[in-house]
Amino acid sequence: MGRPAPDYTVYLVTDAAQCAGRGVVATARLAVAGGARVVQLREKTLGTRAFVALAREVLAALEGSGALVLVNDRVDVALAAGAHGVHVGQGDMHPDDARRLLGPQAVIGLSVETPAQAEAARGLDVDYYGVSPVFATPTKTDTGPAWGLEGLARLRAATARPLVAIGGIGPANAADVLRAGADGLAVVSAICRASDPRRAAADLRAAADAAR
Repeated sequence: MGRPAPDYTVYLVTDAAQCAGRGVVATARLAVAGGARVVQLREKTLGTRAFVALAREVLAALEGSGALVLVNDRVDVALAAGAHGVHVGQGDMHPDDARRLLGPQAVIGLSVETPAQAEAARGLDVDYYGVSPVFATPTKTDTGPAWGLEGLARLRAATARPLVAIGGIGPANAADVLRAGADGLAVVSAICRASDPRRAAADLRAAADAAR
């Protein structure tokens, strides 16, 4: 059997600094209650032991929800914690190596910042592309120029692989992003900074449902 197709529609990317008043675990739990079905733990400043502990805590908190827990970059953390997979960037572990380590059932996402990177990834065994950034965002500054809606639409025409859009996305532009060809909306501040992460996730889900 192949891997089941994940629901990428509302995809939370965590940032402990932005979740400071509530914490990553509580934010993830509330986001999933509101309709998020993927939680990517992107915690660049945590040491290995602390990151593994956080991943295990999030996995336990979301057990039975059906949501996927992915780890950004750190394949070792994903393995140790028993996460559902990883998301890797262009400078992280090669997706083929991640696949060999994590196995056929793991979900592996790959960031693509240019059409050339997407073309080069055509033959890789990855489950989706993280299209980064769709719009300019202060959350992640080490990326190339924004794709924009037209760039996203061109990528949609060039690949059948699921596209998870990230960068400057919120309820106001979610429908436009989905109509341009995205399969999922990855957000950081739109949920982490929200006064009610559950409602924020639900608003994104509602916008997606309306667009579809």
